[in-house]
Amino acid sequence: MELKETTSRLLTYAKPHWRMLAASLAFFTAGAAVEPIIPALFKGLIDSGFQEGLKYPIWIVPVVIIGLFLARGALNFSGTYVMTSAITSIVRDLRRDLMRALLRADAKLFTKLSPGIAVTKVISDPQGASQTMGNALISIIKDATTLIFLVGYLVYLNWELTLISFVSMPLLGITLKLVQRRLNRVGEAQYQSQQRLINTVDDNARAWRVVRTFDAASFELKRFDAEADVQRRMTMKQVATSSLITPASQVVAAIGVSIIITLALWQASKGSSTVGEFVSFVTALLMTISPMRHLTDIYQPITNALISARGSFDLMDTPPEPDLGTLDMPTSHGEIDFDNVVVQYEEAAQPALRSFNLHIPAGHTVALVGASGSGKTTVVNTLLRFAPIQSGDIRIDGIPIGDLKLASLRKHFAVVSQDIILFEGSIAQNVAYASPHGVDRDKVEQCLRAANLWNHVSTLPDGIDADIGTNGAKLSGGQRQRLAIARALYRDAAVWVFDEATSALDSESEAVVQRSIEDLRHAKTLILIAHRLSTIRNADVICVMSEGQIVEQGTHAELLALDGMYASMVRIQSAN
Repeated sequence: MELKETTSRLLTYAKPHWRMLAASLAFFTAGAAVEPIIPALFKGLIDSGFQEGLKYPIWIVPVVIIGLFLARGALNFSGTYVMTSAITSIVRDLRRDLMRALLRADAKLFTKLSPGIAVTKVISDPQGASQTMGNALISIIKDATTLIFLVGYLVYLNWELTLISFVSMPLLGITLKLVQRRLNRVGEAQYQSQQRLINTVDDNARAWRVVRTFDAASFELKRFDAEADVQRRMTMKQVATSSLITPASQVVAAIGVSIIITLALWQASKGSSTVGEFVSFVTALLMTISPMRHLTDIYQPITNALISARGSFDLMDTPPEPDLGTLDMPTSHGEIDFDNVVVQYEEAAQPALRSFNLHIPAGHTVALVGASGSGKTTVVNTLLRFAPIQSGDIRIDGIPIGDLKLASLRKHFAVVSQDIILFEGSIAQNVAYASPHGVDRDKVEQCLRAANLWNHVSTLPDGIDADIGTNGAKLSGGQRQRLAIARALYRDAAVWVFDEATSALDSESEAVVQRSIEDLRHAKTLILIAHRLSTIRNADVICVMSEGQIVEQGTHAELLALDGMYASMVRIQSAN
């Protein structure tokens, strides 16, 4: 995406707030109109006060001067306040659209986008880009209008000196344009290096257990140092390039000042200008320096802001999760059929599922076992349409899942995995997560009891209203697992999926949860993915998977009698 396109898209977010932007422009324009009054006042004071004598009380002088500065300050404050209000609204709108894009994005995005980068793109980049662009806009409006009024006054006062003063402007513009091209290239490289550095820190924050287990602190520090050095070099290149603006401006300004002083002295020798006029001119000219400097300094931040915004818009443009289904299914019995399903992930050498067939009657319990990578989790991912199928068909209650709207399909599933994700808030809010009917406190307690977590919750001062911290940081691993199970119980879906759901539980908690699962048999369709074979002995059907296919299928007793792969797995676990 080109920076021009990025600018255009940012402007579309500004359009709904044009009234506030227009009001801000009015305030800044009024404040700028005050600027030339100050040097004009100095001209009158010097010519009359030092030569002819004042014709009004002297106390009026400080009152008028202070009043002018107060008026200018009040107008500029009002303009800044209104502009900031518009900017914060733009940031809110940007974040909302980015969050919407993140929530609707295809599952493939999350294999490439780390949580840290997602946070940067949704929170930091819109804030930084919009705030920087807003500050630049304030500078452009305030300083440009100030410059216009001051230049107008300078032309009125002495057009010859004014013409000489601005003869260096084209040279300055050419210089800035050349520097700007360099800034665009360096700014892009600097942003990319910063994202890689953020990703490195994010990796280590998430994988700290792995890093310490592998004693990889030195390795990770070297990796961080390498990225930090690259980022430092890019930053230095950016600073060096942007720093060229100031000396270039100063050289051009020095040329102009020397010519101005020379011409002013020549005019004074001819008697064509007064001391007050010259002082007023110089004062007004000096007052133009600050807005001119501000205008020349906005190139770099604008470029950086546009580059950051482009990264956010790239996220916003991520293709949404395909949802071509048109049918609603208000209720489900939980009958599931896989018919010659083939699934192959991008860049994978072999299919994750190959000609996969499985019939799960409503109310039956099916267990999937097998080595890692055998395709167990892929079965669930395809069922929930997190992974697309290349061929074959999957049906629930006889309806192809591709014909169903995603929301209509997924509301019939409750999933508990070994990778537990909890949300900031209370225990009750997590148990009744996203419930359209709010929190049913009696039902929350019932689910917590079933998940063997009530004994702990009942001892907390706030009970089910107790805060669990970020991702359940205030709970143990087993308690987090049981809370996730309680959340699934609360949903009361037709099909329940337990993906290593009891892996983090102690024997007692596992037994209680196992009894809860047993209570659901024949009332719900259960899909159990388990490593501990003892937890799936009572399943109606046990499917042994290998390389994306079912190689053995039957009850626990039938598979033991078969004396195949399942029986071998049981013997190995029994020996341990």
